[in-house]
Amino acid sequence: MPLSREKIAATAIRLADAHGLDGLSLRKIAKELGVGPMRLYDYVINKSELLDLMVDVVYARIAEVGQRPGWRDTVLAIAHATRDAALDHEWFSDVLGGRPHLGPHALAVGEATAAALSAAPGVRDIGDLQRAVGALNAFVIGSVRREVTERRTARSTGTDEAAFQASLGPYLTRMLRTGRYPTVARLVIDGAHLNAEETFNHNLTTILDGITSRPPT
Repeated sequence: MPLSREKIAATAIRLADAHGLDGLSLRKIAKELGVGPMRLYDYVINKSELLDLMVDVVYARIAEVGQRPGWRDTVLAIAHATRDAALDHEWFSDVLGGRPHLGPHALAVGEATAAALSAAPGVRDIGDLQRAVGALNAFVIGSVRREVTERRTARSTGTDEAAFQASLGPYLTRMLRTGRYPTVARLVIDGAHLNAEETFNHNLTTILDGITSRPPT
């Protein structure tokens, strides 16, 4: 099959899924495709453009959720689709919150999100919309990056999260016995191991409740 930007992006995504962005290079992609590295430059200028292309392919998947009947359902669907995409393509979480994503599918997701939030009861003007979009993006990006980081940590230590936390037990015990951190002690001792998906949904709902319930002026 002839080369194309789509084929190059699909191969790059497969390699990044397996080895992360640090293990990605045009030379490795060319080898995977069975062509010389210089052939790729007919389709992508450099690795930066390749990354933009890869990112927009992932956004295409997120954009598939489309507009739902209500603003809240649309925002929920986009947020969950973003989380799912980041869990399937962990490298994607590394580029969230970085430079702006301006590919057509990324812009489509941004448009759908902003349009939905503009219909929320607590959003009355452009300033409200800017703050609502900012709050939502900050939550989604922070949550998925933390979840992906925890998964990577578990893999690198060869343990699950509970076992990793247990390995820190002696140190934490010494520190908490000082009595200087009573609230942290409660979280460590009494806090339950929360389900990541349920926690994401709960906190996302809290964000949207805050946007909705802003009192009128």
